[in-house]
Amino acid sequence: MSMISASARIHPSAVVEDGAVIGENVVVGPFSHVGPRVVLKDNVELISHAVVSGRTEIGTGCRIFPMAVIGGVSQSLHEAGEDSSLTVGDNCTMREGVTMNTGTTGGGGKTVVGDNCLFLANSHVAHDCQLGSHIIMSNNVMLAGHVQVADRAILGGGCAVHQFTRIGRQAFIGGLSAVNYDVIPFGMLNGNPGLLGGLNVVGMTRAGIDRATIHIVRRAFKKIFEGEANVRANAAAIRDEFADCPEAMEIIDFITANSDRAISSPFRRKG
Repeated sequence: MSMISASARIHPSAVVEDGAVIGENVVVGPFSHVGPRVVLKDNVELISHAVVSGRTEIGTGCRIFPMAVIGGVSQSLHEAGEDSSLTVGDNCTMREGVTMNTGTTGGGGKTVVGDNCLFLANSHVAHDCQLGSHIIMSNNVMLAGHVQVADRAILGGGCAVHQFTRIGRQAFIGGLSAVNYDVIPFGMLNGNPGLLGGLNVVGMTRAGIDRATIHIVRRAFKKIFEGEANVRANAAAIRDEFADCPEAMEIIDFITANSDRAISSPFRRKG
């Protein structure tokens, strides 16, 4: 039996399968389909022709627009019907044609999206991705499997992100960019292949980071990417110098952390 709140409004043409959990004031619009292991928390709205399937939990206040398919089986070639999940946080908006897949056993079995994220039309979140909060993915953005995107990152229309890539907090990815390597926190990346163009100063300013701090972070950026050694060695070498600046240390920690991908830089790689 489904657990459907008395205040929920379900259109007669919608299908809510037995086992689904439907919270207070949920709206399931015309021709929508809710699977048997789906949880829709309070105030969720499926506008029409939306599909939520799999072991999927949709947070309070989310809106899902027509033709979105949320919680679909992963597109991994290793998909074997394993029991995996998708969790979407509160107050997220998934516009027309958005797709989000559940996880795979090889990636931990969970795809996770934070709160207050905006996914514009036809954007895609693949299996085992881990997304923070306040992220904007513009139209046709494509995340491959196992991608990590930190809080307040903005991804421009049509950009494509390689599997296992990390995108740091408040990074900005230009439209149609190919993101082949990790993008540092506060970084701005454009092009195909994507090159790091500097810092997202506008985003940093809007986040309340003062000018003096931004100048310190710029100095760290220059030492990291223009130093004599490789990027990771340069970052490690300046750790003590910038220990009093949390924003610079965030970049340094990001670079020196273990990762399956190289670090995006301002310079084109040869070969």
